[in-house]
Amino acid sequence: MRIPPYYRRPSWQRFFAGMAIGGAISWCIFIYIFGVWQEKHTALIDKQSEKIIDLENEKKIWQEEYKEINKRTIEQLTTQKINVKIINGEKYKLDMLSVSEIEDSVKDDISMMLAKDIDTVYKSKELIKKIIQNKPVKLNDKRYKLKVKEMVIFTTLSIQLEIEFEQ
Repeated sequence: MRIPPYYRRPSWQRFFAGMAIGGAISWCIFIYIFGVWQEKHTALIDKQSEKIIDLENEKKIWQEEYKEINKRTIEQLTTQKINVKIINGEKYKLDMLSVSEIEDSVKDDISMMLAKDIDTVYKSKELIKKIIQNKPVKLNDKRYKLKVKEMVIFTTLSIQLEIEFEQ
């Protein structure tokens, strides 16, 4: 078997030469376009990786500041106000002035808890109860004692008291 003699015909020679030159030119165009795209995408990836690193650093800084602010906020939670309320003053037919005087007296007794952090106030809640319950109150020639019904400890120390006769 033999190969046909296409190399002797000029039309076939032009065809094969055109294929070779076209293949070489198309390969050069492909390499150029691929190189441009690759360079463009590499630059985009580098830019994105720099942005990711910057954002991660910024996130780390924000998280550290957030933790620091939370620590300071927790440390700064203090008792800022004391509310005292007597809930059964009507039972003993006490006037509003007497009830108000008793409430003010109790506020004065526990005013040391103002500007203390909430943890300290919580740890000394039994002391506050004893201060209130061990103090006799004298009104209209009668002696009363106070009983702590409810105590809520937060930035406002709210105490609800009941008043009763002292035995």
